Amino acid sequence: MNFTTLNGTFLDLFHVLPRQAFFAPGRINLIGEHTDYNGGHVFPCAITYGTYAVVRKREDGLIRLYSSNFPDKGIIEFNLKQLDYDKEHNWANYPKGMIRYIIEAGYEIPTGFECAIHGNIPNGAGLSSSASIELLTGVLVTGLFGLDIPRLELIKLGKKVENEFIGVNSGIMDQFAIGMGMIDAGILLDCQTLTFEYAPIHLKNHKIIIMNTNKRRELADSKYNERRSECETALAKLQQRLPIEALGQLSEEEFDENQSLITNETVRKRAKHAVYENVRTLKALEELRAGNLVAFGQLMNQSHISLRDDYEVTGLELDSLVEAAWNQPGVLGARMTGAGFGGCAIAIVENEAVNRFITNVGVTYRDKIGYEADFYVASIGDGAKEIEMEEAV
Repeated sequence: MNFTTLNGTFLDLFHVLPRQAFFAPGRINLIGEHTDYNGGHVFPCAITYGTYAVVRKREDGLIRLYSSNFPDKGIIEFNLKQLDYDKEHNWANYPKGMIRYIIEAGYEIPTGFECAIHGNIPNGAGLSSSASIELLTGVLVTGLFGLDIPRLELIKLGKKVENEFIGVNSGIMDQFAIGMGMIDAGILLDCQTLTFEYAPIHLKNHKIIIMNTNKRRELADSKYNERRSECETALAKLQQRLPIEALGQLSEEEFDENQSLITNETVRKRAKHAVYENVRTLKALEELRAGNLVAFGQLMNQSHISLRDDYEVTGLELDSLVEAAWNQPGVLGARMTGAGFGGCAIAIVENEAVNRFITNVGVTYRDKIGYEADFYVASIGDGAKEIEMEEAV
């Protein structure tokens, strides 16, 4: 869909032209998986896929929303005085929750508005379309009504929508990456303190390839809770000797010296991943600052091996994609991204190798798994923002 089409959709639906346009990206996590709840760091970036909106103020309190991604839902309407969760409102509960919490935070939204939305984030790929809609709504309301809402507050409100309004127990990484993303930069983020640093990632000669296994992630929730519990058990064992509050506080050396406290081998492997993966995020910052993309790619590979062997959250589909990627020329590194058990992997691939890479990895995957993977060529882009009406969607 191009921008002209989105404007045309708005005109068809609301019989006037929109006045302003906004964008919020999706995100990927480059390295640092299952570290956030272990007191460690994550390393996400915003991508050039995302969610677009064109909008116009109304003079009453009615909010009318339409998404071209859910055309069967039609225009979803609610009033500024009726901002409770409504199952019938489906995807529109994400913007509704943001509007509610912005008002509850003390900001005035004096009138309603009409809005048409289109997202080009691949559905079900785990690139955080829900957080994209949350932050899109945040910047839209801020820009539409001239509100002075600090970006970090919008990020926290987005997480609150996810946790309290929708009821999903997720962390803050998605909203943070989408709200604070910057072109040609990754973000080293401490999820506990929200301290962060940008790391330069100049991919002039490379592209990020997102590889979707197209496997539904049925196990992700139960196994996620299981891994959290195993890490808590490991932490309790280590705390018998060490004055720590989280696994992410340990160096590799400290863990190696004290791992015998964890008598269960499986629990010990889980803790090793949490510690070593956090250290990899810190090494990644150093290597990128030194302009060493090759070393960064090697850290990505090590991350996947640890997620496969020590944390055991990859599975046949993700391993097949990543191992096929490792065997292709022009690949700096590849790993699963997200919770695991399906979902996506990512690879950094030289520009001239991209087409061959997609063909070869696709054939290998189909032959082994029996169905197709999907591939998306992405770049690192900006965070949520207002855009000029003329910019392309």
